[in-house]
Amino acid sequence: MRPDTPAAHTTEAERLLRTAAQYPGDREPLFLQAAAHLELAGDRPAATDLYDTLLSGEPANPPLIRALKAANLWEYGHEAEARAIIAGVRDARPSDAAPWEITAETLEAHDELEAAESTLTEAARLLVTSPDLPHSTESLLITRHRIRRMLALPHDDWDELADRLHTAAVPLDELHDPKRLWSLGSEDPAELQAEIARLRSELGTYRTALSRPFPVAVLHWPEAELDELLTAYPELEAEYPTYTAHLTDIEASLRELAQAGTPNLGIVRATVPSYEAFAASESTHPSNADLLPQYATTLAARGRATAWPPAWGEACWCGSERGYGECHGAE
Repeated sequence: MRPDTPAAHTTEAERLLRTAAQYPGDREPLFLQAAAHLELAGDRPAATDLYDTLLSGEPANPPLIRALKAANLWEYGHEAEARAIIAGVRDARPSDAAPWEITAETLEAHDELEAAESTLTEAARLLVTSPDLPHSTESLLITRHRIRRMLALPHDDWDELADRLHTAAVPLDELHDPKRLWSLGSEDPAELQAEIARLRSELGTYRTALSRPFPVAVLHWPEAELDELLTAYPELEAEYPTYTAHLTDIEASLRELAQAGTPNLGIVRATVPSYEAFAASESTHPSNADLLPQYATTLAARGRATAWPPAWGEACWCGSERGYGECHGAE
């Protein structure tokens, strides 16, 4: 079965909901993923039910869930309710960029560019308060740049900031050129061919960025987590005979890799709930030791790795609160 068929999306949503029942600590992100699959399957009322179920409890990010619910409702004819939810999201003035961006993109999808631009401008006024911006806020500014370009508005300070944040070879003004965006829907073969050539060029840039190696990561189980892991899955005691041996093995393995010339070494901190959820996503039992390196690689790919080795005077990676040079770096 192809993964983009409605039946496949329904099956994946059902799997995610079963996983959420097993791991209530990950319920909210799993429900949101399941709702997205139900939307792709065309079962938008079922997706709305999941959003409502989350909102009836105490979700970690209510504005995000409401924004997603509004986008879903508008797509199957509930425009008035969607508009009311969007107004509520804006009134709540969330400190996270994602609800603002989803709300604006919903308005944009229904040809309300002016309302989308004012939403993003309001968000920028609230969220852009320092030079160091999280990725989600950078994305919001770039989306705002695109919508303002479609409206033929002159650059302001936030547009110039978006230009500086955008590091691809094709500048934002060209990437967001209205003629270029409209050409994506053209029936003129020459226009489509020119756009394909431009997209291929950009794809090469993105591939280069994505090809940067993730850190070669080694798992570090804090002592309490390791005790919990071995209590639940004693089959893994062969991998981790004692906590002290576990720490010694980490340092020795990383030094061996470094001596072999392996770049981008790192350490990822493991937790039992996260590991169990990963095992469930792989349809494998957590007692399977072959899963451990895959789990480490996945955490590293998600940006959870801490570079090794630390500087001589920095805190040791083991959590001892001593300097690395006085702790494992001294071995």
